[in-house]
Amino acid sequence: MRRRTPQEFAAWLHDQLLARGYSLTPRGGGQKRFASAAQVSTATISRILRGEGSTDITVLERIADALGVGLGTVLVEAGVIKPDELGATQRPRGQMTADEAADELGITDPTKRTVFRGVVDSLKPSGTDAG
Repeated sequence: MRRRTPQEFAAWLHDQLLARGYSLTPRGGGQKRFASAAQVSTATISRILRGEGSTDITVLERIADALGVGLGTVLVEAGVIKPDELGATQRPRGQMTADEAADELGITDPTKRTVFRGVVDSLKPSGTDAG
């Protein structure tokens, strides 16, 4: 999957603002109100809405908070990370299966995977699923 472009982020943010009742007409004041809600400058919001490039993580965090969406969503929409990269960052710690760990480590030989699974299973506390 490819990363999204600044123009795609601008279109996404534009739609998000309209859906939340921010008027984006020249005299509507929506950009200024949203900038205030997000605690960033109006110039920054204007630049983003014009598709003139991404911004730093702090601004993206503030946009996410002001929109009430997860930071991961904004990072994907802004093109900072690819959608498939987001899933890997959101997996709860400790929830990787032995097979997923083997994949991550590049263990492809079936015999080695079986040995790896056995080692992982022997190290798990009793009562947990072998995965």
